[in-house]
Amino acid sequence: MIHICRRERFNAAHRVFVEGWSDEKNSEHFGACSNPNWHGHNYELFVTVKGEPDPLSGYVIDLKVLSKIIREKVINKVDHRNLNLEVDFMKGIQPSTENIAKAIFHEISPLIQKQKAVLHSIRLHETENNSVEYFGEFA
Repeated sequence: MIHICRRERFNAAHRVFVEGWSDEKNSEHFGACSNPNWHGHNYELFVTVKGEPDPLSGYVIDLKVLSKIIREKVINKVDHRNLNLEVDFMKGIQPSTENIAKAIFHEISPLIQKQKAVLHSIRLHETENNSVEYFGEFA
């Protein structure tokens, strides 16, 4: 089994908050992440795909194809956008880093499967010190 990884970058704004709570309660619970005027991050996205190399090409997946999938299904939708308001695959989802990674996984996994590969994980760095990694649903 071979694992390959593609890195992409984007920046986006979001607000982590509970709609029924006051701004004060949201601030107590989520801190600066609940700023009513939004806040943003320069994200780094790592998409890891696994599989056996094709005997003819030697590829698990053509990296140009993987890049196109990530750009069309994720980067073009999230870069310089508000995750709460403008991103179709984030509608109704609390935009924590954990949930963003999970949503990205489910957005691109079917297209990677069509390439006869398996999406192994999504690793999303929100800051230099904070990241999450999602491996799909547990069986």
